[in-house]
Amino acid sequence: MSTAGGLARAVERGVAAGCRTLQVFTKNSNQWVGKAITPGEADAFRSAARAAALAPLVAHAAYLINLASADPEIRTRSVSALADELGRCDEVGIPWLVLHPGSHGGDGEEAGFERIARGLDQALAAGGVASVLLETAAGQGASIGHRFEHLRTIRDRVDQKGRVAVCFDTCHVHAAGYDLLTKGGWRATLEELDSAVGLTLVKVIHANDSKKERGCRVDRHERIGLGAMGEPPFRRLMTERAFQDVPKILETPKDEEGAWDREGLAVLRRLARRGVRSSGS
Repeated sequence: MSTAGGLARAVERGVAAGCRTLQVFTKNSNQWVGKAITPGEADAFRSAARAAALAPLVAHAAYLINLASADPEIRTRSVSALADELGRCDEVGIPWLVLHPGSHGGDGEEAGFERIARGLDQALAAGGVASVLLETAAGQGASIGHRFEHLRTIRDRVDQKGRVAVCFDTCHVHAAGYDLLTKGGWRATLEELDSAVGLTLVKVIHANDSKKERGCRVDRHERIGLGAMGEPPFRRLMTERAFQDVPKILETPKDEEGAWDREGLAVLRRLARRGVRSSGS
């Protein structure tokens, strides 16, 4: 949800859409440095979220952050920006910060893994309690994270493993080539995810349809059921016992009135009910 007008306004927008959980940017998503959060703004956000019973809360890190970059200046700025965003999460009571692992820029995955792990160590060493969620990637360019084992490798090398977990993005996983479209494919994908990182480390799910076909390596989100994935994967998602208590966030296209968000949530809830009925539960 947009934070235009202040962080607390995102809660208002979430309530209007019928949300039970919420993801925000705590600063401009395309800038290195954000305006400081005042104590009053932090208190207003915490109070509004508590009154609306929105939980858990999630933040997304700025898109400029690239811990895997070959450019020392960009890496340094990325570490500082990540540490700042973790601090901002602590200020407003957000436990999880979703982060794109980054792009190695042609230096190879091994170099990227090491840079990301060391960057995470530096940022987490600044203190605090908020955790980083490494997001599954679509696989465009030299990006890292389009294979589940990439996330395992990075986490294995981080000192504070307890503050690093995973965000599972359905569009990205589909674009990376995993099969979410068939019943057997869904089960095989989850088994591979469980083997690589463990299903219990999936703390947030981005529920997004895809404008492009499976394996396209293109990150283009679509509204639920209107893209190349269709409704079946989301019925499986909404009835997957392993993900029953994992917050599911829409990052799908929006209209000015917010109707598309309400429709997307309604589709997911309808699929959840249908799945329960078909299982006889």
